[in-house]
Amino acid sequence: MHTQEEVAKMMLIERDVPIEMDDGIVLRADVFRPNDGLEHPALMTYGPYGKGLAFVDGYPTAWNKMAIEHPDTVTGSTNAHQCWEVADPEKWVPHGYALVRVDSRGAGRSPGFLDPFSAREIEDFRESIEWAGRQSWSNGKVGLNGISYYGMNQWRVAALKPGPLAAICVWEGASDFYREGARHGGILSMMLPNWYEMQVLSVQHGRGQAGPRSAATGELVCGDQTLTESELAANRADLPKFHRDNEFIDAYRERQADLSQVDVPLLSAGNWGGQGLHLRGNIEGFCRASSTQKWLEIHDGEHWVEFYTDYGVELQRRFFDHFLKGEDNRWDEQPRIQMKVRHVDGTTEVRHEDAWPLPGTTWTDLQLDIDRMHPGAATESVVSFDVNGEGVSWTTEPMEKTTEITGPVACRLFVSTTSTDADIFAVLRAFDPAGNEHVFQGAIDPFSAVTKGWLRMSHRELDERLSTPYRPFHSHERELEVTPYEIYQLDVELWPTSVVLPPGWRLSLTLRGSDWVYDGAPETRLSNFKNAMQGSGPFLHNDPSDRPASVFGGRTSIHLGGKHSSFLRLPVIPATRT
Repeated sequence: MHTQEEVAKMMLIERDVPIEMDDGIVLRADVFRPNDGLEHPALMTYGPYGKGLAFVDGYPTAWNKMAIEHPDTVTGSTNAHQCWEVADPEKWVPHGYALVRVDSRGAGRSPGFLDPFSAREIEDFRESIEWAGRQSWSNGKVGLNGISYYGMNQWRVAALKPGPLAAICVWEGASDFYREGARHGGILSMMLPNWYEMQVLSVQHGRGQAGPRSAATGELVCGDQTLTESELAANRADLPKFHRDNEFIDAYRERQADLSQVDVPLLSAGNWGGQGLHLRGNIEGFCRASSTQKWLEIHDGEHWVEFYTDYGVELQRRFFDHFLKGEDNRWDEQPRIQMKVRHVDGTTEVRHEDAWPLPGTTWTDLQLDIDRMHPGAATESVVSFDVNGEGVSWTTEPMEKTTEITGPVACRLFVSTTSTDADIFAVLRAFDPAGNEHVFQGAIDPFSAVTKGWLRMSHRELDERLSTPYRPFHSHERELEVTPYEIYQLDVELWPTSVVLPPGWRLSLTLRGSDWVYDGAPETRLSNFKNAMQGSGPFLHNDPSDRPASVFGGRTSIHLGGKHSSFLRLPVIPATRT
């Protein structure tokens, strides 16, 4: 371990390095690299959060919680250069890496029209990678590393195949902008509109004196020019309006990742608690990318933490040392999947697997009966609920033995409504032998259920090419008619999960017409989100223009038994697999 004084001497910092794009716009980057005159590989991030905004200043509640509960994340560094969701130079430069942080077009100190996730942004990212590979200090290899936004755009730029790109590490980064970010099951998620306002517009280029200052340099994070609010508005895309105006996937095509074109070595790291944005995409990216050298890691805990822990940094470093430096560190012997299987006491068990879904999975269908779910036949019946009510629930018998559920989850429902459309919110929950509900620390919300799924009835059409019996895949290309009181088959995708339930515990499936709220949640807030954490985190679906009461205010019925066999499909992992 190097002392802080040694790190300061060995690290050369270059601020606001210009990177000119093909249309003349000059982006600005900070470069942190070894001060030894040698060539080194680059680790790059490109995004809109302001490269000069300190983590602790921009996201104080997240920083303080991480530093207190996981002291290894801040140990061994002055943290003077630590920013939101990107690597700490003090933990990478001494190991022979150059870190390049690029402010995306229209954000931070980079001028231009702000349009996150646009095709122009990804072209800028590609050109930035090409630039880094040409620098005199570069060994010609560039790796991509970062959380969330800094992971999501990796899938898309990798599909463009920049020459210097040698490896990507997508840490909790969605790969399907429509299904995982904008619209869950066709239902508008308010996360992205609220995120745009709170985390992006606050550091839009041109805020100047009205924006924050860098704790490291004292410079204005958003550039030296201070524009009026009307000038700022004219220089950015109206993303909330875009999301509200576009219900189907065609409008999102340019923001979708073509995973079949991703062939670079990759490490995809997901979070079991990432319901609503990232987990699904990390698994889909791993499964569907064309790369022959690809690995999947899945952990638990808060969204940002494991990226900075010794566990996370060591995993990333082994991966990049192998592919960017050519080190023979036996990474090629690393099992394809490394996961932390969750237990209800808060502990995890690190386990290695070879494929997803896990080999030897016992797919178990539980029939939804009048008031319970079980493997046998169900009585023909109907249960109904109002959109704004508590919904209806089905609960298993107590587990006779320790039961592990790890993998994708799905349910087939036969549904009717008194209206012309309806939204289904599916929640899988866990209860202890005393009947108390057990919630998990999610990636963002500390009161998360086992997993969730969503589907709009008019979006029930499946993409048969990509659907499987355990993971329905909806096309979202057109609206299918919903006639009042007609019964329709809905195959609902619940996002993957992992939990080990001891004997006596039960699972419960709840179907609702609105977002689930955990009744036991105290008032809990994070500085970068609008709403309190109450079980669904920032992933709320309550926009009245997307869900007008005149259409989505009806009564929903679930039809059970006989030819309307509604069931939950679970991935049960036997204690002994062959």
